[in-house]
Amino acid sequence: MNTIEAARALGAAIQQDERYLRFQAATKASDSDTELQNKIGEFNMLRMNLSNEMQKENKDADKMTSLDNDIKALYDEIMAMPTMIAYNDAKAELDDMLGSVNYIIGMSANGEDPMTCPDKAPAGCTGSCSSCAGCH
Repeated sequence: MNTIEAARALGAAIQQDERYLRFQAATKASDSDTELQNKIGEFNMLRMNLSNEMQKENKDADKMTSLDNDIKALYDEIMAMPTMIAYNDAKAELDDMLGSVNYIIGMSANGEDPMTCPDKAPAGCTGSCSSCAGCH
C-alpha cells in the first residue's frame, strides 16, 4: 500500500468512526431543526444590521448598543438549544480525533515512531519543533 492508498484507507476509517457518525447525525439534526435555523437566520440579520449601522457616517450609539445586546442574548439562546449543544459536543469530539490523527501524522513525518508517539501534543506544544525541548 502506498501513502495515498493509506490516506484513503484512513479517510474511510474516519468515516466509520463513531465520532464522525455522531457529528454527521448532529449536523443533520441541527440543519433540520426549524426553530434553530430561524434563530440563526435572525442572529445573522441582527449582525448585518449592526454592521450596517457601524458603517454609517452618523452612527446611532444607542441603536448599536441595543443591537449588540440583542445579538449577545440571541447567541446565548442559540447556544443553549439542545440541538446546538449536541452539534457542538459532536464537533468537539470529531475535532479532537482529527487533531490526534494530524498530530500523529506530523510526528511521523518528523521521524517519530507512529506506533509509540503520543496521540496528543504535550501541554504548551506550539507544533513548531524548532523551539521544542522534546516530547519524551
